Amino acid sequence: MTDAAVTRPADDEGDKGEMVGGRPAPLDRRVYGVAAAVFALLMAFSARYGLHRDELYFLDCARHLQASYVDQPVLAPLLARVSLELFGVSATGLRLFPALAAAGTVVVGALTAREFGGARRPQLLAAVATATMPVLLGSAHIANTTSYETLAWAAIALVVVRIGRTGDTRWWLAAGALVGVGAEFNHLAAIFGAVLLAAVLLGPARRTAADRRLLWGALIAVVPVLPDLWWQSRHGWAMFEMTRALNAEHGGPGNIVTWVVGQLGMSCLAMIVAWVAGLRFLWRSERPLWRCLALAYGVLFVLFAVTTGAQVYYLAGLYVCLLAAGAVVLDGTLYAGRERLRGLVLGTAVSTAVSAVIVLPVLPPSDVAWTYGISPISGETQGWPRLVGTVRQVWTGLPAERRAHAVIFAADYGEAGAVNELGRGTGLPTAVGSQNTDWWWGPGDAHATTVVAIAPDPRYLPGYEARLRRYFRDVRQVATLSDPGGAPNIERGGHVYVCEGPRRAWGEIWPELRMYA
Repeated sequence: MTDAAVTRPADDEGDKGEMVGGRPAPLDRRVYGVAAAVFALLMAFSARYGLHRDELYFLDCARHLQASYVDQPVLAPLLARVSLELFGVSATGLRLFPALAAAGTVVVGALTAREFGGARRPQLLAAVATATMPVLLGSAHIANTTSYETLAWAAIALVVVRIGRTGDTRWWLAAGALVGVGAEFNHLAAIFGAVLLAAVLLGPARRTAADRRLLWGALIAVVPVLPDLWWQSRHGWAMFEMTRALNAEHGGPGNIVTWVVGQLGMSCLAMIVAWVAGLRFLWRSERPLWRCLALAYGVLFVLFAVTTGAQVYYLAGLYVCLLAAGAVVLDGTLYAGRERLRGLVLGTAVSTAVSAVIVLPVLPPSDVAWTYGISPISGETQGWPRLVGTVRQVWTGLPAERRAHAVIFAADYGEAGAVNELGRGTGLPTAVGSQNTDWWWGPGDAHATTVVAIAPDPRYLPGYEARLRRYFRDVRQVATLSDPGGAPNIERGGHVYVCEGPRRAWGEIWPELRMYA
């Protein structure tokens, strides 16, 4: 299908296509209603269950604001700090920002359809297709980097589509700014930007879209990440070691099938036909820059499949563009036969309802165990207050003279964040942790003689008690982490240990405890 076919005016009265002179149709106001509905849905469920393990970590990062971190740049922790200042430790306050990002992504999806020549109907379809993406709803329910990253990728693709339509290369400056800001939420935006740049420079688009403004856009993209690079250079380029650890955990041939199947869940099942049609259209487009988006999708699909296959959401933001293109391509087909449109509406409603039950806290906490193997989001928002209560019981059970020279040590960042955020003001000291950036904040009391160690279920961290015995003469398991009636997660079945008699000073042991995962 050619570009001319896509931009042909629709047949229905009052639904004009692209205007004379190449100006796109006005944005359908119903799109804002769809975006508002997504925002309202996310906020309605924002206080249900509890904080996610990532959110507890990000709140900890927010209290340690710095230029970057081992596993993400600074902007998401910075927004968490804003939430702390405005709302305190509040799930609703923290999740306000990802909900706004999700609503913005819906609007971007409609705007992208508009740039492809879509009138009111395909704009609305693109908005609905974006709004019903399970990855959008699930990621925007928790305040980590994914919802912001999805918005950044979608916005970058929107600008590229606009440049391809208009030939106005001044928009490369905006694309560069979006890549730079997106990379300060998650480094993946820089990878997307680099692949796009290579696709432009090495392909036919070079003749029409590569000029000095493209160079300026690339330079603009670098500016926001300079503080990140400075921090990484002073911390042994920890992000590369972190990437290797993630690739070892989530990549490899065994996860390629997981990746391929996972891409079918990026949109609601009924909308798979839309993004497949959109990808086909981009690949066959007569506009070289639009083909660059299809090429970028293919390159990144293979790259992520091989390196981080289990992280199936890494391409989420690019599906917004594919769905927008598909909405324009399928517009005439859908409205030529009303039964097709009714089938799409029904299929979208059913598949969205099912996915919402999986990725949002819709069910009672005791009924979500079956969803954990599909999406761990709901399971990882449960059990934290009980964990903190267990740790507090162990801590207060220590004699005062031993507490004076003791630290709470968490094996993973969720445990440390739970103690530090939910246990704040309850008499618990600040916990230290070995995972990711937690380790860089140090061991607390370097001369501690008693360590209260928290560890997840041994299935997720095997041999941990034996490892503790390498550093302490006396290691006693004193409590088991549980959450009766809640969903299974990596903490349930974990243990709390009291470790005494360090074989070396705690501060000397600390360098050996670092863990990236």
